[in-house]
Amino acid sequence: MKCPRCESTSYRQNGRHNDKQNYLCKNCGKQFIEPAFPDSLESSLLGNSNGHSKVSTAEATELSLVKNLPEEKATEKGLGSFNFILAEELLQTILSPDWLESAAFNQLLLKIQQKNEIKPKLKTGISLLLLDVENLKLDINSELFLASVCEYPLQVKIAFANWKNPSIGKQDIELYNRGYQLVHVPEGKNSADAKMIAFGACILRSYPTVKEILVCSSDGILIHLCNELQNQGLIVYWVRRQGQSLNIENRNTGKLTHYSLAVATEVPSLEKVVDTIQDLIKIEQESINTRLNSLVAVATLFQEKFDIINIQDNSKHLENEKVISVLNNSFTEPIQEVKKEGLVKVLNGKVLDKLILKVIQDIQKQSPRSKLSVSQLGTEIRKITGESPNSIIQELNLGSSFLKYLKSSPIFTLKASGKEYEVMALLSE
Repeated sequence: MKCPRCESTSYRQNGRHNDKQNYLCKNCGKQFIEPAFPDSLESSLLGNSNGHSKVSTAEATELSLVKNLPEEKATEKGLGSFNFILAEELLQTILSPDWLESAAFNQLLLKIQQKNEIKPKLKTGISLLLLDVENLKLDINSELFLASVCEYPLQVKIAFANWKNPSIGKQDIELYNRGYQLVHVPEGKNSADAKMIAFGACILRSYPTVKEILVCSSDGILIHLCNELQNQGLIVYWVRRQGQSLNIENRNTGKLTHYSLAVATEVPSLEKVVDTIQDLIKIEQESINTRLNSLVAVATLFQEKFDIINIQDNSKHLENEKVISVLNNSFTEPIQEVKKEGLVKVLNGKVLDKLILKVIQDIQKQSPRSKLSVSQLGTEIRKITGESPNSIIQELNLGSSFLKYLKSSPIFTLKASGKEYEVMALLSE
C-alpha cells in the first residue's frame, strides 16, 4: 500500500474512522484510509480479467492505469481509487453529526430550497371561436366585444357554412380577410351545426392550448357541443342572437352578458341601469333646487318692488286722521303721530307695539283662519309708516332686526311655519 499523494510506502497507523483504519504518511503528512482494493487483490484482478472475474477487462485496465499515473493526471481524469477515497472522505465529513448541525449546512439547505422553489406558472392559453355563418352574422365590432369577454386572447376563428349558398353573399371574403378559417359543408338542414359539433368535440387534438371556446349559433342543438366542451374542462361561452342584441352566456358560471347590435355597445345590467337612473334623478333634483332658489330670489325682489309701488300709490288715499282715530279706539294710550305726507311716524316702542297689535287684530277680523307671517306683517307696517320694520327698529335702538324684536317681545309670540314664522299676539283688547 502506498500514500495516494507521494506514493511513499513509509506510513503509520493513525486511529480509526468509521470502523476503518486511518493512516498517516511520514513523508508528506497525508492522511488516508486503506484502499478498497489491496495491491494483491488488484494484481489478481488484472491477472484474471479474462471474462471470468466480476471486474471487466476495461475496469481492470483502468485501475492499472490510475495506479501508474501521477497524482495530477489521476485527479484530472477523475479515475481510480484516489477519487473513490476522496469521495468517501467527503461523504464521511458531510454525514457527520457536527456538520449536519452546523450553520454552514443550514445555509446550504436554504440555498438549495431557494433554487428548487417552484415558480408560479404563467397564465398561458388561447380562446377559440366557432361560428355558424348560416345562423349568425358577426361584424367586426361584435367580434371585438366577444374577444373582450374572454380572459385569454382570441387567436383562432373558424366559420362553418355552405359557401356555395347564394344567400351568404360575400361573407366568405369578409371573414377570410378577418382571419377566419373557412370550413365548407354540403347543403342540408343542420349541416353546419353537425360539422361544428364533430369538429368542436375533438378541438383539443388540434389546439391543445385552448382554454375558452365561443360557440356562436342560436340553434338549440349546439347545447350538446357546449356540454361536451365543458366536460373536457374548457370555459364555454354560448353566443346567441335575440332581436337586436347578442346574449353571451358563460355556461360554466351562468353569467349573462348582453351586446346591442344596433348601438354597438354592451347592454348594461338592471342594477347598472337603476344606478344610472338614480344618478340622473339626483343631478336633476340638484338642478331644480338651484333654479327654484333663483326663482325665489327673483320673486322676493319683485315682491319688495311691488310693495314699494303699493305704498306710494296708497299713501295718497290714506287719511292720517282715520288711522289715529282707529288706533285711539283700540288702546287707552294714544299713539303719538307726526303727519308726513299721510303716513304715521312711530316715535317709540310702545307706539310700535300698539301698531303691530292693531294690524294683527284687523287681519284676524278680515280672515279669522288666515295666518300672518312676519313678512306680511312687515308689509302692512310699511304701508302705514312708509318705512320698513327693520329701519324703525334700528332708528329707535330697539334691536338689530324686526324678527329679533318680535322674538324678544313679551306681547307677541312666533311659531315656525316652513321657512317663515307666524306672528300671534298674546294680549287682546
